[in-house]
Amino acid sequence: MRRLHLIIFTYLLAVSSLALAADTDAAHLVRKGKGGMRLYAYPADSATNTGMAVIVCPGGSYCWHDMEYEGRQVAQWLNANGINAFVLKYRVASISAYCLGYRVIGLGNTYPNMLTDVEDALRYAYQHADSLHIDTTRIGVMGFSAGGHLSMMSATHNRTHYKPAFVCPIYPVVTMSNNRYVHHRSRRGALGVWGHLNQTMRDSLSLEKHITADCPPVFLVNCVDDPVVKYQNSELLDSALNANHVPHRYIQYRTGGHGFGASDTKGTEESRQWKKEFLKWISNFNQ
Repeated sequence: MRRLHLIIFTYLLAVSSLALAADTDAAHLVRKGKGGMRLYAYPADSATNTGMAVIVCPGGSYCWHDMEYEGRQVAQWLNANGINAFVLKYRVASISAYCLGYRVIGLGNTYPNMLTDVEDALRYAYQHADSLHIDTTRIGVMGFSAGGHLSMMSATHNRTHYKPAFVCPIYPVVTMSNNRYVHHRSRRGALGVWGHLNQTMRDSLSLEKHITADCPPVFLVNCVDDPVVKYQNSELLDSALNANHVPHRYIQYRTGGHGFGASDTKGTEESRQWKKEFLKWISNFNQ
């Protein structure tokens, strides 16, 4: 058991180091918010700028952020294809909360803090669209794992006038109420030690229960061999999108696992095809 704890702690330290390294890139920092919220801008080259923008929400179980593979590398890939990117470091429970469990006494970030942060990021993109040469009809949100859950909440739970034109959840956390498929760490990270026991709160953040016909188009990807977030999460979301006749593309790969982001080496050759498929799908918004 001690060895398992050491492995987990070492992994979390590595993730934390990546996040800290990305956080020092002040040249891209355009907004600071409450509780450590940060928004980093990666504008597309003026010669190739399509006018499209994507707010990127890295994953991390609502406890930390993978700011490298699911943040910076995603932004650079989008830039290479003429798409403006904003990487959002939204409020989460923190690694300390995960390791030490101090949230039992009511400390740490919980819902709706992370939703407020992605709404703020959308607001920034809309309000600075002219100076950044962004088309406000083509601003979307892409997220990975828990960030995929947040990307969908930017559409299903948005409390502002700044709505995403499209949403791209990649191997997302979806359900918070179905105990067969729920990702327990993300649920605890989002709702807190006490909140995650509340069935009403679980239902309120279960995406499959909140899809409506006016949901923006969705590009959804996951892998059957995902060892972290059970693949049935994406199937639940796909079923809800179908039931409400929401335009979407769902790609389910057999291999690839979890956490590959925009990496050219992580995952499998099969799962890394998602980037090419996304560019095909998103080309409809460039017309």
